[in-house]
Amino acid sequence: MKHNVVYKGVRGAAGCLVTCDGVELQDRRELRNHSPTGFEWGFNGSGPAQLALAMLCDFLQDDNKALQFYEEFKTDMLAPIGQATWTIKSETMTEWIRHRLKQQKANAGKSPLF
Repeated sequence: MKHNVVYKGVRGAAGCLVTCDGVELQDRRELRNHSPTGFEWGFNGSGPAQLALAMLCDFLQDDNKALQFYEEFKTDMLAPIGQATWTIKSETMTEWIRHRLKQQKANAGKSPLF
């Protein structure tokens, strides 16, 4: 897991650019190709899914863990963003992951009701 990094997103005329400490984030389409048109945020769709996957792969440094959590990260962290520019610090991502793991542990063994 990375520490003391900042992810920044900027939506401009040419599309959306996301960086981690100033370095452009790779889209990781080789894992899942949700959005051939690139990253997005502010809704639950293919662009935010691709961004969530890319951010978690980069942050966690573990593709399998990123694949496990990226859809929830998209819904919780990226879909609500309403601005053209944003920043998310590593501390925020660490807290989100801890919260998700705690939820997962609490729900372990519980069967869904149908």
